[in-house]
Amino acid sequence: MELLVPEFGLVIFQTIAFLLLMFILTKFAWKPVLAAIKERENSIDEALSKAELAKQEMARLTSQNEELMKSARAERDQMLKEAKILKDNIVNEAKTQAHAEGAKLIEKARIEIENQKKTALFELKSQVSSLSIEIAERVLREQLKDKSTQEDLVANLLKDVELN
Repeated sequence: MELLVPEFGLVIFQTIAFLLLMFILTKFAWKPVLAAIKERENSIDEALSKAELAKQEMARLTSQNEELMKSARAERDQMLKEAKILKDNIVNEAKTQAHAEGAKLIEKARIEIENQKKTALFELKSQVSSLSIEIAERVLREQLKDKSTQEDLVANLLKDVELN
């Protein structure tokens, strides 16, 4: 039990040693430790404020990026719309031009067919007339071989001429 009850001199010595240790720690150790803690606290606060600023900047950049994307989409849509209108105009113009060219070709072909038809009819008439003359000539030669037949034919022709 002696160990549990300290003597008076020991208590005083330990109290003086404790106070001396507290004085030395306060004078030399606490100030640098507290200064280091304060500096650490300041650096943490500064890092937090920088992080908040970075977060705000990131939000601003994200919003600006979204606005740019919307603008780019709107511009793309407008360009696509204009390209579609231009394509439609070109297609319509090409159709109109093709119809006009087709009509010209059809008219040209019709005129060519008409000209060829006229040429063919002219050639046919000339062949028919030459064949008719040749046939008539042969028939007349055959019929007019003897003299009495010729005289009868002339007489009949004269009678017809007088009647008309």
